[in-house]
Amino acid sequence: MKDGPHIARIATLIGDATRAEVLTALMADRALTATELAAVAGVTRATMSSHLARLVEAGLVGMCRQGRHRYFRLADPDVARLLESLMGVAFRTGAVRARSSPREPALRRARACYDHLAGELAVGLFDAMQAQAAIVVDGDEVQPGPAAADWFGRLGIEPGQLQGRRQRCRLCLDWSERRYHLGGALGAALFARLQAAGWLRRQADSRVVVATPPGERELARLMAGQGPSRPLDDHQGCG
Repeated sequence: MKDGPHIARIATLIGDATRAEVLTALMADRALTATELAAVAGVTRATMSSHLARLVEAGLVGMCRQGRHRYFRLADPDVARLLESLMGVAFRTGAVRARSSPREPALRRARACYDHLAGELAVGLFDAMQAQAAIVVDGDEVQPGPAAADWFGRLGIEPGQLQGRRQRCRLCLDWSERRYHLGGALGAALFARLQAAGWLRRQADSRVVVATPPGERELARLMAGQGPSRPLDDHQGCG
């Protein structure tokens, strides 16, 4: 039978090594130029332009113009979820790079998974949120828990006020930890807030996320069920 969507075209696009490098780089949820992506993939700009044209046409990558430049990013969260799932399968089945990047340990510790936090740190936060009833997991579903307003409110996040077409909470299987971290609109809001407070910092030209020294202390308090050591203002941990 030949029913349903035709997945071979999408699989072929993702399966190319150069395009796979592009899509992985865009998982950091940063808009990049063709020149920047060519450097990441180790190809010429002309070659990269050809690959990007195919990805844009297929709806996997979006493009916007700003002045003379064209910037590219993943088309939507659905594409990011597909890529994260593929990374999990690749990791589980041993389809890993022959030579690990020097950033590999840091990437496993904490990284951007499109617009939310992934890695060991994200899984630790997820476990703490579940233990403290900030979220409730039921099978393959996750929802704000009875303590959600208080727990997220300490960080200046109101779960009930999150609007839009996106699912408010979503389980995201972490490829390196093989356990869940929090995705969806609430996961994105949490990641954005921790960065705005200066607790987390994203490394340039990488998906790696690092906790600042104040962030390490404050995140430990958060996971222990305590609130921030002082009222949470943007960039309180910087400097």
